[in-house]
Amino acid sequence: MRRILDLPLFVILMGIGALAMYVPAAHALALRQHAIARPFFYSATLFLFLVALLGLATATNRPGNLARNHLLTMIAAFGLLPLMLAIPFNEAIPDTGLFNAWWEMVSDFTTTGATLYDPGRLAPSLHLWRAMVGWMGGFFMLVMAIAVLAPMRIGGFEVFFAAGPSGRTTDATPGPVDKVADPGDRILRYAVVLFPAYLGLTLVLWVMLLIAGDPTLVALCHAMSTLATSGISPIGGPALAPSGLAGEALIFLFLVPALSRRFWPGGGELRASARLRDDPELKLAAAIVLVVPLILFLRHWIAALEVAIEPSPGMIANSLWGGLFTVLSFLTTTGFESSGWQEARNWSGLGTPGLILAGLAITGGGVATTAGGVRLLRVYALLRHGERELERLVHPASIGGGGLMARRLRREGAYMSWIFFMLFAMSIAVVMMAVSMEGLEFEPATILSIAALSNTGPLAGIAGDAPISWAVLTDGTKAILAGAMVLGRLETLAIIALFNPEFWRH
Repeated sequence: MRRILDLPLFVILMGIGALAMYVPAAHALALRQHAIARPFFYSATLFLFLVALLGLATATNRPGNLARNHLLTMIAAFGLLPLMLAIPFNEAIPDTGLFNAWWEMVSDFTTTGATLYDPGRLAPSLHLWRAMVGWMGGFFMLVMAIAVLAPMRIGGFEVFFAAGPSGRTTDATPGPVDKVADPGDRILRYAVVLFPAYLGLTLVLWVMLLIAGDPTLVALCHAMSTLATSGISPIGGPALAPSGLAGEALIFLFLVPALSRRFWPGGGELRASARLRDDPELKLAAAIVLVVPLILFLRHWIAALEVAIEPSPGMIANSLWGGLFTVLSFLTTTGFESSGWQEARNWSGLGTPGLILAGLAITGGGVATTAGGVRLLRVYALLRHGERELERLVHPASIGGGGLMARRLRREGAYMSWIFFMLFAMSIAVVMMAVSMEGLEFEPATILSIAALSNTGPLAGIAGDAPISWAVLTDGTKAILAGAMVLGRLETLAIIALFNPEFWRH
């Protein structure tokens, strides 16, 4: 195991990706689809030989700054590794092109879940491969967030550990319990700790969806997509699944781990509160998930009186559930739509509540989870800061309570959150401008930019007046949005850290 750690991380990721190719190969072989099984089997074997050669060539080349090396590896993993994953996918689909296959794998590995293909065009084994790539991308972010980004105080952890004037963590700032300094050792430790829970939750949800009535492949893809928050589905989402409301209820339950790191092993080292009921991320998420569907429900009597709908208990329950499930799904940047969402829209009188869904996707899930977006903790810090400023307007001499952690969250934490929020907003503006120069109109440019940066691909099909197809975009627009997906997954602060001179001097 120590020798494996001495290999560059990117080579290890290549080896894992190559081994994973044998799964769709075996699946296609079982279905007697040899034209699909052969590309995956041959590609897996070829890349394993390449990994062995690269491992021998690079095993002794240990870089000096491992943290910087792993951060660069994360960028390479989201940009270059999908190229390897796309080769068998491209060979298995006639008339698609390597660029489109690469774009599809970038979307899957960043857990964005946007797709260029109709569900009926892809064979079952290719749907399995897309779900697997998204599942592996979600686990990769779970591990790297706490093993690499947390010690560097980026990826949302800057809110926990607001630095002092010297740029170093002050004594008043809590730090992680893990004292292992070597990032490679941290990656191995958290991979070993997290993988059983990640795999176990996926298997449990798979079995429960099978019991609820879903076919084997549909249940497995939805289980992997739920834990990875990728929103990948072989049939177009759980709304079309045979399991119906029971399947949606199960997926709803397993989306909760995307709201807080504390639900994952090792998450207790980086939590914002000692008690579960005081967790700021969960409190804010609960408020959003309950209030937004309630507003949509009450709007029927407030602003949609002209909508002629005969209320019934079943319609009311379906409308509430559709809003509840869809709100949590887009808040965790999964993007699954409930079968009752259309009922919720009709009941509320809103033709296309795309702005609400886009706002939920921008808010995002918990810090260091598989979800994307700005993250709940940053939004919570901004809300607490705003609340405190309003209190000071009424009582200028008042002293804010809540303990040291709460005060730091309202001050330094809110400051760092505001910086990130502005960077995120600027990123949306830059991506919108870039895709607009490629010929997109304002509304689709806005929706696609937010979908890519928040890693919520299904947003394109539900947020606008009409569904926006990713397949009809030009190659230039696809390339820009692929870069936005990688930027949204890594976050702007991680990219900016590479431009810090101190980061390169050690």
